[in-house]
Amino acid sequence: MSVDASTRIPEARSRPRKAIRPLSRRPRRRAKSTALTVAMGLMLVYTLIPLVWLFISATKSNRTLFDSPGLWFGDGFHLFTNIHDVLTYDDGIYLRWFGNTLLYSVVGAGGAALIATMGGYALAKFDFVGRRFLSALVLGAISIPATAIAVPTFLLFTDMGIVNTPWAVLLPSLASPFGLYLMQVYARDAVPDAMLEAARIDGAGELRIFFTIALRPLVPGFVTVLLFTLVATWNNYFLPLIVLNDPDLFPLTVGLHQWNTMAQGGGGAGTPTLPLVLTGSLLAILPLIAAFLFLQRFWQSGLTAGGVKQ
Repeated sequence: MSVDASTRIPEARSRPRKAIRPLSRRPRRRAKSTALTVAMGLMLVYTLIPLVWLFISATKSNRTLFDSPGLWFGDGFHLFTNIHDVLTYDDGIYLRWFGNTLLYSVVGAGGAALIATMGGYALAKFDFVGRRFLSALVLGAISIPATAIAVPTFLLFTDMGIVNTPWAVLLPSLASPFGLYLMQVYARDAVPDAMLEAARIDGAGELRIFFTIALRPLVPGFVTVLLFTLVATWNNYFLPLIVLNDPDLFPLTVGLHQWNTMAQGGGGAGTPTLPLVLTGSLLAILPLIAAFLFLQRFWQSGLTAGGVKQ
């Protein structure tokens, strides 16, 4: 038997529609986001409290530094006076330390990031004898603490005759096993093999391919390694302490420690160099903050990874 279509349509229209049930996962997602927000807020407070204390302490004089609460301002605002004292103390030795730190960090971090980028690209995109051994060697070098090789480095540099020279700080700063491993992993997916093969077919050399084609998608990884090595070199203390003995070659870390030793040896509250240590430490972290703010626009991940099918 055939059923008329006009009899089916009203029946279909007369069927009650099912009520749309609200998603039960939304409250859980909101609760999870709230918990993460609270956790991030606590981490932010934990991170900023030392900076706030350092800034407030740099605004105090030597007397009010011990008479006022740690997280509140004292009697008067002495920040600019303390900055003037820092820059003029001992014939402006702080500016000399600042210039040394800038030299060690820019040359060391920039060179380490470039070497790590080139080495990571080579390990990721070239197949040669000993490739796996070199990758394992890089992983092994990451696990070795810097303090374990400090004495052998000092003895080696003594034989080379470069102790108490800037090269004793710059040469070790150029080696970054963690940065090399990071760039190897990043270059594996960030640089498509099809793009490199096309450039080789067109007759481009390997150096030209790296600097004109491969380096552009590697910029996020390069900036990441640059920031890590910049912070490590700027805060480097132990290596300059053992390879340098001329105060004119000290970085900020060793120089501020020298001032702090003078402050502790002078009797605490009666020591005029303690505000210099705090104000000098405040000025020392400003370049790192500026570097992060300037380089964060380049800190992007995976812009071209997977963009070309292989």
